[in-house]
Amino acid sequence: MSLEERQEAAVRAVLDAEPAPVVPAELCAEAMRRGGRARRRRRAALRLLWCVLVIAVVAFLVWATVDRPWVEPPSKTTPPLTGW
Repeated sequence: MSLEERQEAAVRAVLDAEPAPVVPAELCAEAMRRGGRARRRRRAALRLLWCVLVIAVVAFLVWATVDRPWVEPPSKTTPPLTGW
């Protein structure tokens, strides 16, 4: 008898020896209620994260449009020539 067959025989003996456990009738309803709550919380957290991401992108775009960081700043070492 191989190790796998001995393990299978042991598991079958345990399963055949004990009666099936008694499950409370309200267990399914409680599990559904808790699962629904967890799903709603996860969905709300994802929506919040997406809103924060969208707000951050919009804020970055507004800042980039107003500040224009890609433009070289004017030189501050010499005054502009006026009155020529």
